[in-house]
Amino acid sequence: QEDIEGSWTLLSWLASCVMVFGGALPYVPQYQEIQRSSNSDGFSTRVCLVLLIANILRIFFWIGKQFELTLLLQSVVMIITMFAMLHLCCMVQNTNRVSTKQHRLSGNQCDKTVILIVNLHLLRSLPSPDLDLRYFWKWSAFEDYLLFCFGFTVLCAVITLLLLDSVVFVETLGSLAVMFEAMLGLPQLLQNFHNRSTKGMSVKMVLLWTAGDVFKTTYFVMNESPTQFWICGSVQILIDVAILLFPLHTPHPTGQSP
Repeated sequence: QEDIEGSWTLLSWLASCVMVFGGALPYVPQYQEIQRSSNSDGFSTRVCLVLLIANILRIFFWIGKQFELTLLLQSVVMIITMFAMLHLCCMVQNTNRVSTKQHRLSGNQCDKTVILIVNLHLLRSLPSPDLDLRYFWKWSAFEDYLLFCFGFTVLCAVITLLLLDSVVFVETLGSLAVMFEAMLGLPQLLQNFHNRSTKGMSVKMVLLWTAGDVFKTTYFVMNESPTQFWICGSVQILIDVAILLFPLHTPHPTGQSP
């Protein structure tokens, strides 16, 4: 009897560890793909937006209605992971902009002094559409993403502080959190549709999404987590499958592979 209980405790502990860190694993191959290709066009940074909002809301949901600590820690790890992805995308995009402008200047045989001045001031002189809503979440500076998340977190903190005693508010907060999380794969699906290609997207990432969503949905059901969680997991699985099936119904240009 004690051996069985000990084995069950070990399995439960391992499952919790997978839940905490497993959600971040799918982004490792995508991170490596962006580093390798020096191109982030195939990855939708709006995936990061969806997950940041979802996990910030989940943290405040936990404050109003304590559930498994595992899911709280998972949110913290996911937020850190999304910031890492955004930082890499900003770095790659800014580097590409610099290289493009340098190439144009060199092609025109500009004076070396001019090129040096451009190198020193290029990032400051780049067009800054940050305040234009059409360029929302397409910012060139990583600090802009941090500032947005800080402002959103402060707003949520103030509202939660005022309405914490309201059961309806707390449940709505939880529903919003899982609704955003359920839409995790939707930005990537739309990005693929817009590009008419899956080039630059890591298929391994989506496969790990699918495996992770199946695992966590099962985890939610077995641990009798709030209903919102397993509904979220089920929707995510459907979107993951749609992303994986997308290349089968999309003609690719000759000589290119998905």
